[in-house]
This record gives sequence, C-alpha cells and structure tokens, in this order.
Amino acid sequence: MWKEIPIPFYLSIYFFDIVNSQEILRGQKPQVRERGPYVYREYRRKTNITFNDNDTVSFLEYRTFEFQPDKSSGLESDYIIMPNILVLSAAMLMENKPMSLKVFLTLAFTTFGQHAFMNRTVGEIMWGYDDPILNIIHKYFPDKFPMKGKFGLFAELNNSNSGLFTVFTGISNFSRIHLVDKWNGLSKVSFWHSDQCNMINGTSGQLWAPFMTPQSSLEFYSPEACRSMKLIYKEAGEFEGIPTFRFKAPDTLFANGSVYPPNEGFCPCRESGIQNVSTCRFNAPLFLSHPHFYNADPVLAEAVFGLHPNEKDHSLFLDIHPVTGIPMNCSVKLQLSLYIKAVKGIGQTRNIQPVVLPLVWFEERGAMEGETLQKFYTQLVLMPKLLHYAQYVLLALGCLLLLVPVVYQIRTQERCYLFWSSNKKGSKDKEAMQAYSESLMTSAPKGAVLQEARL
Repeated sequence: MWKEIPIPFYLSIYFFDIVNSQEILRGQKPQVRERGPYVYREYRRKTNITFNDNDTVSFLEYRTFEFQPDKSSGLESDYIIMPNILVLSAAMLMENKPMSLKVFLTLAFTTFGQHAFMNRTVGEIMWGYDDPILNIIHKYFPDKFPMKGKFGLFAELNNSNSGLFTVFTGISNFSRIHLVDKWNGLSKVSFWHSDQCNMINGTSGQLWAPFMTPQSSLEFYSPEACRSMKLIYKEAGEFEGIPTFRFKAPDTLFANGSVYPPNEGFCPCRESGIQNVSTCRFNAPLFLSHPHFYNADPVLAEAVFGLHPNEKDHSLFLDIHPVTGIPMNCSVKLQLSLYIKAVKGIGQTRNIQPVVLPLVWFEERGAMEGETLQKFYTQLVLMPKLLHYAQYVLLALGCLLLLVPVVYQIRTQERCYLFWSSNKKGSKDKEAMQAYSESLMTSAPKGAVLQEARL
C-alpha cells in the first residue's frame, strides 16, 4: 500500500476564463468566469526504493494523470482565454532593463504574434504547447527557465517525480515515521530569505506519526510550493464509521510578514493571504493562495470581477485516523495567480493596471474506499470494538465461574452443619431418656417400673 497507494486520487482543475481581455489592456478592471472542473485521475507509484543504515528509506514517487471526461464539466479541447504567462512574465523581468532591450523584446513578441492574452485549449495550458518565445527567453535569460520546447502549467508533473525523498522508517522511534530527513539530498532549501522558511519540516504528506491528540499538528514538505506547511486541528469526526481528526490550514499559512512575522522570509510580499513563489518558479511573478483569495486581504478579490471566496468551496482539510496517522479523506485546494501591470517600453502590456490576476485553482483529493476501506475498518475499528465488548463478556463469565465453587462450598458447609446439629441433638435425647429411666427404677415399685419400661 505504501509503495503503490491504492487510494484513488483526483486532480480537479478550475480555470479563470478572461471575459474582457481588451478592456484590461485599456486599464479597466478584470472580469473572470470560472470554468471547470476538468478532472484527472492521478496514479502514484514509488520506485528506486532504498533502505539505508540510519533507519531511513529513500524513494522517487512518479505521478501520471489520466483525463476523466465523465467527471468533468468540459473537454480538454475547450478554449480558455487567460494571461500569456511567458509574455507578461518576460515583461516584468525586463522592467528595469535598458529601453533598447525592451524595444527589441517588443519587436520579437510582435514578430512571433505574441500578445498579453492568449486563447488556448485546456490540454495545451495543462500539458504544454510549442512557443517560439521560449527560444528568446533561453537566449537572453539562460538558466532562468527550466522548460525546453513546451510550456504548460502542469507539464512538469505528468510522468515525472517530485524529487528524491529520504524519510525515517520509524523502526527505532515510531514518532519519527515518514519525517523527511532529506529532499534531493538537502536538509533545507535555499529559495527563501530566512533559515526558518527554508527548513524542510514534517513528512512527505502521505503519513504521520500514530496516536494523535487534539494538540497535534500536521506538517509536511511540498516540493510544488517549495516550502513546508503546517495544518492545525479543527474537530473530531467520522469517515465511513472510522473516527478521524480533521486538520485545516491556519489563517497565517499565506499571511504576509507584517501580519505574521515568521513569514517575513517568504517576502517580498504583497497583500496578506498570497505567497510570492517567484524565487522557485523561474522568477515569474507567480503567487500561491487559497482559491478565489479565500482567507486573504479582501482587496484582492475586490480587484477582480467574478470571485466569490467562501469556506465551504475553497478551504482545504485532511481527515486523519488518529490512532495510525493514516489519511482517510483529504482535499487540498490551492490557487495560482499572476501579478500583471503595464511595463514601459513593452508595447504588449499597454495600459494594464497593477493586479494579481488568478489563473487557475486546483483541488487534489483522495478518499479511502472499497476493499482497502473495508479492510481498514475491520482490522482497526470493528475488531478493537469487538475486543472492547468481549472483555466485559469474559469478565462476566469469569465472575460466573468464580461463583460456582463459592456456591458449592456454601452448600457443602450447610449440609455439614445440619448433620452435626442432628447428631448432637440425638445424643442429648439418649442421655435424658437414660436418666429418666434410672430415676424411675430407684423411686417406683418394681412392677410399675417394668410397666413404665414397657410403655
């Protein structure tokens, strides 16, 4: 089960389709329309499994995605209008460069027919499309952009791994089970500006230490977010009859440094509730947050028409079986946004007003089901429950068995007492009769005595 997780995972993608792209270029407020979900079945398998001498195990986990039309509200051939990430990111990178270079980039964009907004299919946006502008970026910004040939938001995830994890097995100390020792050979990353933010804490996000309490927290390292995250206890509940603890994201997860000082290392920051991930995403002005800017500064959602943040649809949670630390039901929801604005000298940006524009939000969910769930329920819920009641049955049976010899002993003693009492009473009667007889013989005539004796 650990090597090839039997729980079905689904990745649901929601795009923010731009309704008024031309108006945005003229400086008006963006308006978006949510499209989706486009659902993909996610398969995970661990390879290169190596057990080390220090109670750790190393592995690569590969993921593949398969589109699920029956669960989706559209097809991969649907067209979506969204910001051209390459053009707008390159414009931001050129903001402080010489004007001559900006003019050259503008001419290059024009030559290759590149605009601030693009109209592409879901499949192209997800898994990549050919774009000649990549060659320009590689030429003038070498080592700044890892993708070669095709660009897609999730192109790096399909048929690939998220890095070499080395985690503790928990053999010598079960409280350390699945804690990350190293990721890609590193005990900390270098994306951020403080040691605390660069620390690799918690597990790899699939298993936690057993015997949890409401004071426990869930901490894990996410390679996609380039950071460790911590969830806090919310409430106790049940999933398909199995007791669970629900953990949620704290309000401070994406708070900026002024609201939550420990997050200062993730800055430069903008409004609270969004995290700048440009340092680990080829310096593109990308931001991570909850969907629709839920739990963020209200000005972010107010700056874009069509956003409706709410806890029910846009909060994340994990339901964990507290005795084993195994996830029963999980729903992780995150949003990727792009900061855009007009850059002087880059004609494609025209009069765009500064705004954090949402691109896409996604939900990664999984729940234990079928034979795995039944096996888990039988062994870890039903059997302990039966054993719990069996102990009282056995206790009652033991008491009953103890009463049998006690009752038997009491009955035996009663018989002995009756027998002893009857024997004692009989001997006294004989003595009385003998004394009476002797008295008659001494005081009465012989004939009378004989007559009495006969009687």
